[in-house]
Amino acid sequence: MSTNDGKGQPKSSKGSRASFEDAFSRLEQTVQALESGGLTLEEATRLYEEGMRLARQCNELLSATELKIRRLQTAYGLQIQMVSDGADEAEDAEGDAS
Repeated sequence: MSTNDGKGQPKSSKGSRASFEDAFSRLEQTVQALESGGLTLEEATRLYEEGMRLARQCNELLSATELKIRRLQTAYGLQIQMVSDGADEAEDAEGDAS
């Protein structure tokens, strides 16, 4: 189970910021607790606040991952394009030699 780092950010049992999966799981638990009802106003407010923090954290992690994927696609896409261009030029040179 995750704990709080004192800044409202969930921490994993390893002491680092919680993974997406940990944060998302905790968010699901928080939503279920809020939907089940039977909470005091103070409990519901605390859970809602925690849920909003978790949703923000999940969104930040997803955005960072999306950016990383785009950068990888761009970097590898350029490399693949250069390799393909080089192969096309080699084929053209072979075709001219015949």
